[in-house]
Amino acid sequence: MRSSVLSLIRAGRDTRRRHRLNPPKLLIEGFLALIVIGACALKLPFATVLPISWMEAFFTATSAVTVTGLVVVDTGSQFTLFGQVVILTLIQLGGLGLMTFAVLTALALGFRLSLSHQLAAKEAFNQVTLGTAVHAGRSIALFAVLMEGLGLILLAIFFVPELGWGQGLYHALFYTISAFNNAGFALSSDSLSAYVTSPGISLSVTFLFIIGGLGYLVVIEVFEKRRFSALSVYARLILASTLILNLLATLIFLLLEYDNPATLGAFEDFFSKLLAAWFQGTTPRTAGFNTIDIASISAGTSVLFLLLMFIGGAPNSTSSGIKISTFVILLAATRSFLRGNLDITLFRRSISRESLLKALAVTTLAMAIVFLAVMGLSILVKDDFLNIAFEVVSAFGTVGLSRGTTEHLGAAGQLVIMATMLIGRVGPLTLGYILTVRRKTTVRYARTELPVG
Repeated sequence: MRSSVLSLIRAGRDTRRRHRLNPPKLLIEGFLALIVIGACALKLPFATVLPISWMEAFFTATSAVTVTGLVVVDTGSQFTLFGQVVILTLIQLGGLGLMTFAVLTALALGFRLSLSHQLAAKEAFNQVTLGTAVHAGRSIALFAVLMEGLGLILLAIFFVPELGWGQGLYHALFYTISAFNNAGFALSSDSLSAYVTSPGISLSVTFLFIIGGLGYLVVIEVFEKRRFSALSVYARLILASTLILNLLATLIFLLLEYDNPATLGAFEDFFSKLLAAWFQGTTPRTAGFNTIDIASISAGTSVLFLLLMFIGGAPNSTSSGIKISTFVILLAATRSFLRGNLDITLFRRSISRESLLKALAVTTLAMAIVFLAVMGLSILVKDDFLNIAFEVVSAFGTVGLSRGTTEHLGAAGQLVIMATMLIGRVGPLTLGYILTVRRKTTVRYARTELPVG
């Protein structure tokens, strides 16, 4: 009897311990805490030119922490310097991940990381070992400092001559942090439309959000090995897929919008059209900036953007979406099945069954989240269906592009988009991890075949 009671007590302790050490739960709680703190800071009287509501403060904080860029209050004109710095801080913390800063702070203060912090770091960095996760925290910080320092120099070269040293450097800093973290926040209500024909600013900003979307693992590996053939399968997959998607999106955008007088048709020379097409072709996979009016693009281009926003960027990066590796694994699985091959291969390597199941789980959960959010927003907001779907997918992919629906959301609609942004940032698989406790089983059942298709 006594041994049974002790077993129950130990089981209860183990359950509570597992609950406390739930890494995805820790991550979401961290994001929520940061959103609350950010909203309170933005609600301060000296954070805005005119008072804003609590809903507007929470929406802005959520958009910044999730590095989305959807706004209900214009960043450049309605927030003071203090408010803009708060937004930048939230972007930086949300973009690089709370666990990066938690790990670095603990190490800097000389503390030894607890198991819960190590597990949270492991989950945040998606690493194989705990030791690698700690090392990743240091690498991410150094990577961010170097890339943002380079971005600051590049953008300052173009902003300072136009705006002067003070405003020029501040604009360079703001857009560097916003671009590298794939946030899409801008100091102008029309984003970067004023610089649509400026190669320096357009190419510098796209460089920053593409690097941020690749992630530190890929970039560091490129610097270390320097040859494509020497890279890991993961790095080659991300680089090749990103290049192909960016080039295809640019080409399709150029073809679809070439004669549209409200977009590319407004430019006379081909180079300006190509530069604008490159910027808009690369930005939908979570960057969120625009140099042309998104509400003016054609329906076909909008559907292209829906796909790009849903795919997103690379794992371990500042971007969201289902991730490009997930998309490629599903394409490879489809190709293998159509060829009658049960082995899924990429770059002459077989993809594990676990990777395929994870890709399927992520995509299924993502589609369910997007469907529910579109249905909810369709009930709450009176707008064109394409605009609503565009808003939801943009929020889920933490992109920040909008066809004008954001300003008409209302309180209930804003709550739907806020939830979608948060879920999109922490990841649908993380949400599924929380909602369903994964239990391994040794039971094996007889196989059966079911009709599909």
